[in-house]
Amino acid sequence: MSELLKSIDARTKLAGTNKLEILLFTLGMDSRTGRKETFGVNVFKVREVMRVPEITHAPEMPSSVEGMVSLRGVLVPVVDLVKYTGVESSTKPEIMIVTEYNGHTQGFLVDAVDTILRLDWSAMRVPPEMLAAKMGGLVTAVTELPDGRLVMMMDVEKVLSETSHYDDDFLFTNIKPLELHDRTVFFADDSSVARNQIKRTLDVMNIRHISANNGRQAWEELQKIAAQAETARLPVTDFIQLILTDVEMPEMDGYVLTKNIKNDHRFAGIPVIMHSSLSSIANQQLGRAVGVDDYVPKFEPQKLAVILAKLLSEPVQK
Repeated sequence: MSELLKSIDARTKLAGTNKLEILLFTLGMDSRTGRKETFGVNVFKVREVMRVPEITHAPEMPSSVEGMVSLRGVLVPVVDLVKYTGVESSTKPEIMIVTEYNGHTQGFLVDAVDTILRLDWSAMRVPPEMLAAKMGGLVTAVTELPDGRLVMMMDVEKVLSETSHYDDDFLFTNIKPLELHDRTVFFADDSSVARNQIKRTLDVMNIRHISANNGRQAWEELQKIAAQAETARLPVTDFIQLILTDVEMPEMDGYVLTKNIKNDHRFAGIPVIMHSSLSSIANQQLGRAVGVDDYVPKFEPQKLAVILAKLLSEPVQK
């Protein structure tokens, strides 16, 4: 376990290269299928891996929320991923993966951790619609191991949104409509939860929007918009005025997408906002290095609205 922790702590230099490392884990043998599926989580979000400590159970919590633990004086909520996913396993989770999203720490109970896999985002494929529907949008990407196993990237943001308060109505109460009616935002995110919250924010602000489910799809759609603008002999800024991108996306991550946009003169004058749960100073610096104009943490729609209003209210550069 200590070697695994050292390995996790050392992996912070892959962002911006369209590469990632994922920690593989299992949720036990599902008695209904007789299979033990393999899941993954981005190592960049893993703080530590440990044996399950003593958990203080709290009343009136979702059934998959086991309670909380104290880690070095900090109370951390604990979610049982076995219960959350509905796996019918005869064994209790033995391992807790401690993760950090948007500066918030939480623990996830799993059956076992396997290894760390380094790969290119281009090797991460968008899951087939049938699998996505069966898993309720919980899987955002799939890749195949040399031994034939499929690894499913779990949308931990979806888990957190359904076990916390990421979508409470009060988060949107202070957002005001933008007094401009000719603005369109293009956004890309592989998480259905994140896309829904972005859409909700933009709808409250009365801003038109176009969306994509990953970086590759976003770049293809942006190329089509640029070609349409060229055909009409109009600047791209007549079609879209701002681009919002996630960092972690299958096939092409947000850093590479931003590089592509900033290296294409047709998109000159269009600000790019990076919208990610990887909200550390280091990640913000990486975003700036590829030309990002601003950085907003996920699941904070009021902050997102402020940045959107500021950038969309500025004169469009043509």
